[in-house]
Amino acid sequence: MRDNRLEKRVEFDATVGQVWEAVSTGHGMSSWFVPHDITPPVNETDLPTAEADFGSGNTDQGRVLTWDPPHMVRYGGEAHNPTEALEFFVEPKENGGTVLRLVQSGVLGEEWEMEYHAKGWDLFFHNLDSYFRHFAPNRATNALAMAFTTIDAHAVWDRYHTALGTDRNLRIGSPVNLTPEGVEPIRGEVDLYEADSTLGIRTDDGLYRFSGEGNRAWGMVNAFHYRYGTDVDAMEWTQTWQDWLASLFPSSETPPSRQSPEKPSLHRVGPVPRLRGPVLPRPR
Repeated sequence: MRDNRLEKRVEFDATVGQVWEAVSTGHGMSSWFVPHDITPPVNETDLPTAEADFGSGNTDQGRVLTWDPPHMVRYGGEAHNPTEALEFFVEPKENGGTVLRLVQSGVLGEEWEMEYHAKGWDLFFHNLDSYFRHFAPNRATNALAMAFTTIDAHAVWDRYHTALGTDRNLRIGSPVNLTPEGVEPIRGEVDLYEADSTLGIRTDDGLYRFSGEGNRAWGMVNAFHYRYGTDVDAMEWTQTWQDWLASLFPSSETPPSRQSPEKPSLHRVGPVPRLRGPVLPRPR
């Protein structure tokens, strides 16, 4: 086992205040990552908890370890990996806009694990950029659904494409008019696409993300969506998408390792394998 470290630098056409809000508040994190409940420290000795909700009853807690608004916030201190920390640095860009630097450290694991971290953060930072460009300052309502399957990635996406009315010839910018059974139509354009891995759609009021690599990634499949500035019941919307995902990937196909009554580890059922945010633990 080794102590890994990941650093990323992203530029946004947004103010320092906007970027700070996105990485230091619950509603900010919800707009591009997953729902969070974050309480800033009241004084220098206060270390409040920060909780992330990844859906289906999967939550995890950490702490706000350092708080220096609007420049830097450091999360960490969760029970399963007390050495892991996630730091966000917010800096003004010389000619306008803002630079966000992420430093993730104390991750105990093999080198390849960090590749998943990097890939995952790229996806979520794409969400944040889309939020600033198209939806800010509206707040998000989230739907996060997950399932597991024994089939391979190609078969996973055969089912996705059939259910969504798409195919593998999608391109970034392609218009789509999806009518998944039992849920709302999705009319927009493709803003993310990696064959047999990830599909992202941007609509007038939201972002829709479908992912899954089947048995090469612990059998996980996910649908995680954001609606902005709309009156949507989050619990009902989430359940609708959970039912839809379960109809594509029934429980009878769940890998034996996932048939335990214990709830699945959240970080393993995120949109990208083993991606962890500020309060997610190590894989169990």
